[in-house]
Amino acid sequence: MNSTSGHDMTGHDGHTGHGGARPGGLSVSESGYTLELDATVLPAGTQTVTFRITGPDGLSVTEYEPEHEKELHLIAVRRDTTGFQHVHPVRDGNGVWSVGLTLTPGDWRIFADIHPAGHDGTLTLGVDAAVAGPYDPQPLPGDTRTAHLGEYAVTLDGGLVPGAASDLTLTVTRDGRPVTDLQPYLGAYGHLVALRAGDLGYLHVHPEGEPGDGATEPGPEIIFMAAAPTAGTYRLYLDFQHDDAVRTAEFTLRATTSAAPAHPSHHHGHH
Repeated sequence: MNSTSGHDMTGHDGHTGHGGARPGGLSVSESGYTLELDATVLPAGTQTVTFRITGPDGLSVTEYEPEHEKELHLIAVRRDTTGFQHVHPVRDGNGVWSVGLTLTPGDWRIFADIHPAGHDGTLTLGVDAAVAGPYDPQPLPGDTRTAHLGEYAVTLDGGLVPGAASDLTLTVTRDGRPVTDLQPYLGAYGHLVALRAGDLGYLHVHPEGEPGDGATEPGPEIIFMAAAPTAGTYRLYLDFQHDDAVRTAEFTLRATTSAAPAHPSHHHGHH
């Protein structure tokens, strides 16, 4: 029982992987794995960013267990929560990853979501990158329950509860009509990332059901289970695919101990 690995202090969550409410991405290194950008000062604009993951042996990791159909998920977001990008880098045989990102001036946080082969679960590593130029930070948007993306609208029902898992239901409409032919994206009808405002702590969020399981409909509702580690404000980013394009809907949600009912406005008039 005498762990010498140095990371046993994080073991109180039992290494529940996705189930633990401890946010990921707050550290550049965890369990001996480190996210190393080839450059941490980057120019503004669209560019190719290269990086590697080094393992406990100090070498670049070249073997991964795919999660959500990919060996590595890269999330880039500016510290003010704007500019969110969820992309999938390509890796060469030496373990060097390359990915295209569009970066505006400011401080950015870059997350790598990985499951290195031989490690007992997924890790989310986070690193800061500075992008030169005049920075115009945006205030955090207020609580938003509906996101508009052109002719699409996505509505969020449910709440985040500190220290407990709860369901979030996202409903997709197009021109006011329910979308019932969502396309699978990363093995699900949607992929949701939640970041805690203030430190960008990264939450793992899981879709309920998957395409082809006989029970999960391709819209208009996508249901996720999320656990907020603490009270506070969170930014939620939903990627979904329809008509062969991936779109991102963004929300701001407060996690409070007295979570409002999921459908507060729908209880009236049902006598």
